[in-house]
Amino acid sequence: MHKQNGAEAYFSLMKNILFFGDSLTAGYGLADVRTESCPALIQQKIDAEGLEYHVINGGLSGDTSAGGLTRLEYWLNRPMDVFVLELGINDMMRRIPPAKIHQNLEAIILKVKAKYPQIKLALMGMELPAFIPGAATAEFRAIYRKLADKYQMAFVSFYLEGVAGQQHLNMRDGLHPSAVGYRVIADKIWPVIKPLLFDEDQSA
Repeated sequence: MHKQNGAEAYFSLMKNILFFGDSLTAGYGLADVRTESCPALIQQKIDAEGLEYHVINGGLSGDTSAGGLTRLEYWLNRPMDVFVLELGINDMMRRIPPAKIHQNLEAIILKVKAKYPQIKLALMGMELPAFIPGAATAEFRAIYRKLADKYQMAFVSFYLEGVAGQQHLNMRDGLHPSAVGYRVIADKIWPVIKPLLFDEDQSA
């Protein structure tokens, strides 16, 4: 019987967390995505806690809810214990109806749950700037709360809270956080994600 060495034994205990989203997950424009993106920063926090989790960055710049649904199968082919979903803002930029965004995000959640019934889920909510008028703005914001409640997902109401609109925390385009901005985001979402990891440990 093959005896595992120390490294093999360690990695066999690791659990996977998939951050699945668009450029705000991928870390568009950062000098070093491997250390500065939000998933990378969460990995650093996990390592500091001594937890045996491996964070996977499944972000794709420009992705939409429909695009995410299409490419999800690729990521579901690997073991997964926690799934963090961040998609939808690009849909609104392309004037996709909120009802369709809701449908696509729900389909993603259902596919993940079907493949991994015991998986822990987290949803990163998005909002449009307050200066954009119309019922669609409120309808879009409500999508995330409805889904989080329905599927009992850990929930961040607004992923970019405290960063959106802050020039010193964003890149020149005013849309994508800088490395400093992502540190603000990671600090905010970590308290939401961290309990999921301990829940997993306790149920193992």
